[in-house]
Amino acid sequence: MTTSTDTLESRLARAQAGDRRALARLISAIERGERLPGIPLGDVDDTARLCVGITGAPGAGKSTLVSALTDVMLESAPSAAVLAVDPSSPISRGALLGDRVRMHQHATRPEVFIRSMATRSHHGGLAGATQASRRLLQHCGWPLVLIETVGVGQVELDIVNTADIAVVVLNPGWGDEIQANKAGLMEIADIFVINKADRPGLESTRRDIDAVIMARPESQRPPVIETVATENTGLREFAHAITDVRQSLLASGELARRRYAQLGMELSQQMQRRFVRQLVAYASSDGFSSGVTSLAEGSVNIEALIDELLPQVLNSVSDV
Repeated sequence: MTTSTDTLESRLARAQAGDRRALARLISAIERGERLPGIPLGDVDDTARLCVGITGAPGAGKSTLVSALTDVMLESAPSAAVLAVDPSSPISRGALLGDRVRMHQHATRPEVFIRSMATRSHHGGLAGATQASRRLLQHCGWPLVLIETVGVGQVELDIVNTADIAVVVLNPGWGDEIQANKAGLMEIADIFVINKADRPGLESTRRDIDAVIMARPESQRPPVIETVATENTGLREFAHAITDVRQSLLASGELARRRYAQLGMELSQQMQRRFVRQLVAYASSDGFSSGVTSLAEGSVNIEALIDELLPQVLNSVSDV
């Protein structure tokens, strides 16, 4: 809830001025489904901002990798924000905060903002509020946003609708997983990272990745970087790969095309979420109850009832 002296508009102004607490409270408002003041989505050709998504199966070391990458990226970026999507607690539905614990060394740095987000039953590796939070961060002057997905495997493809660059993290010895994910996770990577590269099975994993990416045109084959995040090994090569991929996407116009497609996807998803909230609200109405009674009495079939009720839902006035 906001007071007359603490409106969403005033919080947004403070967040733009660097107030991290106001920024955190705005993200909480987004997670609650509140509407923020109008925030421009930004020019698709904007070269001052970059969003990198880090995805991969659980246990790949994504949190440690993101933490180490943040240090390296800050050598050239003025600031960085991290959105770490955690699994939801089955009891409280809140984030378990494991990622924030692993990034504790950044917690007091003014140039770093870290936010854990609960999936809250949202599928695809991201929280439902991730896109809007990323947009808010960039609007408030955070040019580099790193998004770490929850780690759900092959279905974790939402990141391509949010990030400019998608990074897929694997570990040595994951040959079976690579083969199983050919038609999903493996296809979205702009960069592959083999983390924990000091473990046995590195060469076979690299061969498996090469076998997958050889099906792509030569100009579209992603780099494969080897890292040991716990020892800061390979992190500069990883950062350089991000820079090189970004420049390639800019030069080809692919980055602008991706961002345009993401705007369309975000608009569609926001409309779906608003409609669902409106539908849930309508399900408590007398009209809906009457419809259920009609079904129970057998006086109408369900398809005809849907045809009758949907226009009422669409025409209902709601500010949810």
